[in-house]
Amino acid sequence: MEETKQNRMASAPVKRLLWRLGLPMIISMVLQALYNVVDSVFVANMEGTGAIANEALTIAFPVQIMIIAISVGTGVGLNALLSKSLGEGNRRRASAVAGNGIFLSLVIYLVFLIFGLFLSGWFIGLFTDKEEVINMGASYLRICSCLSLGSIGFAIYERFLQATGKTLLSTIAQISGALTNIVLDYVFIFPLGMGVAGAAWATVIGQFVSLFIAMALHYTKNKEIDGSPKYIKPDVGIIRGIYEIGVSAAVMQALLSVMMAGMNAILASANADPTILVGSFGIYYKIQQIALFSAFGLSNTIITLLSFNYGMRDRVRSVACVKYGIFDTLAVMLIITALFEICAVPLSRLFALSGGSSAALVDVCAAATRTAATGFILMGFNVAVQGVLQALGYAAKPLITAFLRLVLFTFPTAYLFTLSDNVLSLVWWTFPISETLTAIVSALFLRQALKNRTSVLPEV
Repeated sequence: MEETKQNRMASAPVKRLLWRLGLPMIISMVLQALYNVVDSVFVANMEGTGAIANEALTIAFPVQIMIIAISVGTGVGLNALLSKSLGEGNRRRASAVAGNGIFLSLVIYLVFLIFGLFLSGWFIGLFTDKEEVINMGASYLRICSCLSLGSIGFAIYERFLQATGKTLLSTIAQISGALTNIVLDYVFIFPLGMGVAGAAWATVIGQFVSLFIAMALHYTKNKEIDGSPKYIKPDVGIIRGIYEIGVSAAVMQALLSVMMAGMNAILASANADPTILVGSFGIYYKIQQIALFSAFGLSNTIITLLSFNYGMRDRVRSVACVKYGIFDTLAVMLIITALFEICAVPLSRLFALSGGSSAALVDVCAAATRTAATGFILMGFNVAVQGVLQALGYAAKPLITAFLRLVLFTFPTAYLFTLSDNVLSLVWWTFPISETLTAIVSALFLRQALKNRTSVLPEV
């Protein structure tokens, strides 16, 4: 079985393999994004307090992104190191890498447990002085942080399945948790009247369902990796190897949190109702994650497949991974752009089904979605190139591109738009502008990487 899997990674047509591995990964990543979308849909439709509750979740969202960022970034490095070890036929090292991944997940969880217990209210208070928003946001954030082991652990076990080509199994685990979240969101928020705390409990229970299923599938199906507890011990060399690749991915994902927090602060200072402007941004950004995480799904597929073939020093297949990976990402982003342009209003209306305080968000959200979607194709290109650079062993360059698109080009542009009296319409052009400028830098980095890393490989 192990030989069959490795032969498939080494010899199956790259284009077909990208979709075979990538489609389940896209589904998995999109479902991860839907956790937050579903929470916001139910919360925004709470009778009488929907808009305020949505504002609270928007302010709390950067910490949720940070939890995902560090665990997913760790998983990216883990995935690349696992794929490379398996490509080299080193099963013992692959098992040791997996064990260190489990150890790291526990360390990461401890950090967010402490944050959740002691700093949740403080963080929400940085962005608003409304007592109701602070109470709602702190309650939601405390539950999600203190019980974040489900999310963090799943990000690690998911990579074990993906690194061995079993992306369908990881998707099954993700779908199970997402469905659990949707059902419990409704039950906890409406029949039981638990409010934003109910949304938080639904989220963490769904995450634990995904974790437990992924663990069961890994230990029963993943024969390529030895799951013995003896490997769950820190190895400085392996941890260094994981983060030599994964730190840039973790920081890139963390920059999403920085961007979200920064935009919350910038928009809150604009000459507009912060409940509408900040709340609309929160809804738009959660919807936008469907597109972003689709790109991340393909980027992670590129990392898995390119790392394996680059580890085998196969030039032809490595170049094909880059070529088809970027092309397929652009194609997917084109389709998503068309869907978002067509469905902007219906998507926005999901957050105001009950009318009331959330109805004012619809027009602003629809405008934000249509405007920002014009940059999705370039966003896909930037994310795909980041995956290529990570798989080829670069750490600084993908981090630079992420910093450019999420911070350096975004904050000044957004601030200038907030000076306009038409901020509700204009500020959303921040994102296409940022993606366009970053794409120029990404193209230069990609050209240099292909010249320095893949062109020197022998043709197998």
